[in-house]
Amino acid sequence: MDFSAIDELLAELKGRRPLNQTELQRLRDEFIIEHTYDSNAIEGSTLTLRETALILQEGITIAEKPIKEHLEAIGYKDAFEYIVSLVDSNAPLSESVVKQIHSLVLMNDAANRGVYRSLPVRILGASHEPPQPYLVPVQMEALVAWYEEMKRQMHIIEAVAEFHLRFEGIHPFIDGNGRTGRLILNFELMKAGLLPVNIKFTDRRKYYDSFDRYYSDPPNAAPLVSLIASYEEQALRHRLEILR
Repeated sequence: MDFSAIDELLAELKGRRPLNQTELQRLRDEFIIEHTYDSNAIEGSTLTLRETALILQEGITIAEKPIKEHLEAIGYKDAFEYIVSLVDSNAPLSESVVKQIHSLVLMNDAANRGVYRSLPVRILGASHEPPQPYLVPVQMEALVAWYEEMKRQMHIIEAVAEFHLRFEGIHPFIDGNGRTGRLILNFELMKAGLLPVNIKFTDRRKYYDSFDRYYSDPPNAAPLVSLIASYEEQALRHRLEILR
């Protein structure tokens, strides 16, 4: 796939006056609300975008919505702020970081947060079967090592897309895998100087289909690479419009 448009947009962005901290924080706050809404909606949350904003910005409790969904929204926001702090410190991706992200995402589940699953799982509607629990630590260690090597051989969007596909295939946690995986995806994009992307709830069919394509014979990561690249290009163009 040709990433020249993204690379050119990124070069232009780096050459422009940076946003000041107030401007940057406003854009980041807007993104966190939308990203929290979409990522949780993909996993079945019934909170609307407006309700998500009220919970995260005003601390308002939505009476007719489950407390679990409130905690999922708050946990996702906390996890995103955590990855921003990691980007600022140029922290490497590690199993420890993965588990810490997950522990924030699953703040309402003290028994399972940040802990690899001990039970076999199935991904409903998918033909792929995740590995047995005893294989999860081995496969996660191998995945992180593989990814460090692939970043040197692939464009970052290709590498992070395939990491995401493999991570979700391992399904290392009993719950919260999708949300954790999308946060890791943005952690790695931001570390590379790119903008975080928000996979929309309305695009969930394309997103799900990309996993089916990867876990078919032969594996094909191109659909997810293309989806992430399209989101990244849109994000870069939008940021440049603001700066212009």
